[in-house]
Amino acid sequence: MNFSGKYQVQSQENFEAFMKAIGLPDDLIQKGKDIKGVSEIVQNGKHFKLTITTGSKVIQNEFTIGEECELEIMTGEKVKAVVQMEGDNKLVTSFKGIKSITELNGDTITNTMTLGNIVFKRVSKRI
Repeated sequence: MNFSGKYQVQSQENFEAFMKAIGLPDDLIQKGKDIKGVSEIVQNGKHFKLTITTGSKVIQNEFTIGEECELEIMTGEKVKAVVQMEGDNKLVTSFKGIKSITELNGDTITNTMTLGNIVFKRVSKRI
């Protein structure tokens, strides 16, 4: 299954609690909670380019399945991680105590991030 495409956020659960837990300042949490961000994914085999645009903030990450990479996270910090593929529609990685699972079902991408007992879920649809 190919992840390539543009996706817009449709819904989010536990956004504020999760962003607070990872150390994002309150003013940025308030600004970001109602923005319907857009993610653009370009997949070429095992290589992925990801551009996430939330308002004026743009995060660009690039990785190859199974290889260590540097990812920029929501706080602007860069972390080292290895992204694995489970099955043909699920990307899994861990960084800084956060487990991230991104699953593609048809035209819907569900990203679930877990930190301790806080589960943040974001659902995006292909546009």
